Amino acid sequence: MNVVSHKAIRAFCEKHRDAENPLDHWYRVAKRATWSSFPEVKQTFNTADFVAPYTVFDIGGNKYRLVAEIFFNTRLLFIRAILTHKEYTRGAWKL
Repeated sequence: MNVVSHKAIRAFCEKHRDAENPLDHWYRVAKRATWSSFPEVKQTFNTADFVAPYTVFDIGGNKYRLVAEIFFNTRLLFIRAILTHKEYTRGAWKL
């Protein structure tokens, strides 16, 4: 997958240093993935959820959430938000 944008990961990690390793792991796996459907994403990351139109990944043992929009036909994954669990629960990312 072509992951857009790694800059969002770097910016989030500046504020949340403990997210660096789990997000780096997620990025490396996602970048190498050849997913063609959500069930394939779920096989790789079994805690991923589909919240239309986004795929939400649990990062760092459920401490963080990465919200992404995946276009399987073009192999593009856009990071729409990276949030703490508390921020995600508030739902502001749904706008």
